[in-house]
Amino acid sequence: MSLPDATLEVEIRGSGEPVVLIQTALTADEFLPFAGQPELRDNYRVILYHRRGYAGSSPVQGPGSIERDVLDCRNLLAALNIERAHVVGVSYSAAVALQLAATAPGCVHSLCLIEPPPVHIPSAEEFLAANVQLTEDHRVHGSATALDRFLVRVIGPAWRRDIEQHVPGGVAQVEQDADTFFATDIPALLAWRFGAEDARRISQPVLYLGGTASGPWFAQVRQLVLAWLPQAEDVMFAGADHSLALTHAAQLAAALKTFLRRYTIRT
Repeated sequence: MSLPDATLEVEIRGSGEPVVLIQTALTADEFLPFAGQPELRDNYRVILYHRRGYAGSSPVQGPGSIERDVLDCRNLLAALNIERAHVVGVSYSAAVALQLAATAPGCVHSLCLIEPPPVHIPSAEEFLAANVQLTEDHRVHGSATALDRFLVRVIGPAWRRDIEQHVPGGVAQVEQDADTFFATDIPALLAWRFGAEDARRISQPVLYLGGTASGPWFAQVRQLVLAWLPQAEDVMFAGADHSLALTHAAQLAAALKTFLRRYTIRT
């Protein structure tokens, strides 16, 4: 799909009310198992796209930012003649979804947030320091070493097997796109500013999805989002961790379908 200054690779499945899945950082096809669930595919027009620097989309030109990702999503919706959509984001892309709902509320009918990044929690300094270290690993040791160290930490030593199990071909894609993750997405996330005042501009229905095994950072994220957005509904999945979009795709899709049925666009 051609935008004013880039081309984004887009896949559309099904028909019905539009559900936009904003691609997260690093794993270009992390939403692929989720998008293929019959609860979504058979009931909605699911729009899945790759952000700049990932898979078949245009390479990144200049520094990245959450705001630029928001503009790309808005331009994509306009190119598809979609006035309002249900918007879903996971991890990095949940930050994009939050910013989109706050700055362009007319585009967003409902908002589904799957564990946004812990940038603004009480212990954010720990998370930010870890990301600064990631960029330093990338600068000093290159993509392959930095990628392995990061994914061993967040998924485990068998990260290649785990990714490939859910997304065949995903390991090669992750390795290809790693530079975008380290050089573009992490700096964009470190520069992102969003607070309670921004959140007050979000009046749409909100669904928060998370895992009970995602650790203390994301437990704080959940508390913060529910404080920012008192209208938010909250569903937690026992035993799921921050990889839940891959590992619990069917459960996430079922929860989202239940939510969306109560907030239809055509009323």
